[in-house]
Amino acid sequence: MANEPSFPDSVIDEDPKKALEDLSRALEQKTDSAAWYCQRAYAHILLKNYSNAVTDAKKALEFKPNCATAFLRLGIAEYHLKNYQSSREAFEEGQKIDGSEGSFNVWIKRCEENMDSGKHEVTSEMTAQKTASQTIKYDWYQTESQVIVTIMIRNAQKDAVKVQFEDKRLNAAVKLASEDDFNLNIDLLHPIVPSQCTFKIIASKIEIKMKKAEAIRWEKLVGEAVADVKHFTPDKYPSSSLHTRNWDKLVEDIKEEEKNEKPEGDAALNKLFQQIYSDGTDEVKRAMNKSFMESGGTVLSTNWTDVGKRKVDVCPPDDAEYKSSNAILAVC
Repeated sequence: MANEPSFPDSVIDEDPKKALEDLSRALEQKTDSAAWYCQRAYAHILLKNYSNAVTDAKKALEFKPNCATAFLRLGIAEYHLKNYQSSREAFEEGQKIDGSEGSFNVWIKRCEENMDSGKHEVTSEMTAQKTASQTIKYDWYQTESQVIVTIMIRNAQKDAVKVQFEDKRLNAAVKLASEDDFNLNIDLLHPIVPSQCTFKIIASKIEIKMKKAEAIRWEKLVGEAVADVKHFTPDKYPSSSLHTRNWDKLVEDIKEEEKNEKPEGDAALNKLFQQIYSDGTDEVKRAMNKSFMESGGTVLSTNWTDVGKRKVDVCPPDDAEYKSSNAILAVC
């Protein structure tokens, strides 16, 4: 209807909290508006209310099953909840409706990368059982400064949980009601800062937060003792224990070596963008996220005053053909 309020992306970008309140009031009067549910999902995403965003995006799809934008927002919300399989499925459905690769293909690839490296079933040394037939699982994800491990054990008792951190190792033990206890012992891919690592017990899981010694992206959680250390032969590297007199020196040598390495080409450009994102204000980060997502990875702007008022179009270099798989940076 002509008198219905409009909630374009630019308005939500400007003040997502107010937009959320306005949309909620509007939906009290008109409960079947797919467009408003879709836009409220966007406001929830900007406010990091990802579970609510999932609910609203699904509600929008109930009223308009062929809404590509609702699938996009459902996928983004599921992605931030670490539900990578559900996220990819949503992006794939949206891509079918949209008929083009664009942002969907960028997000699908990000889901696949996380699905390949982010989930592990506890096996070998990292195997424990509640009963003889039920295997306990764990999951992990990372931010720029932390690696977070979640152990899927419900209602663990505080005095039954023991977690120890070493420079490049995590040890977690949980006494269970059954005869078998849970033990998770991991040689980590990269060093951590034990004094800044913590864990907490909640009803559904145990959450372990490990401070990265360096703000680098971990390709995987579990390390391989020799392969992870550069310029050291196996006989100089401790193969079965990290409690060695020379370990601190090895870590310092590696840090110094990595510090002196100068990336080139796309690696150097990615490092520059990541530094800008890390040091930027909330508006800079919002501008980078919005421009990158809407342009399919071909535009990365730090100017929120500009991109906050418009949809950022795909803009490949003059001498290049646009392909979304060529996106050079993904920031969250």
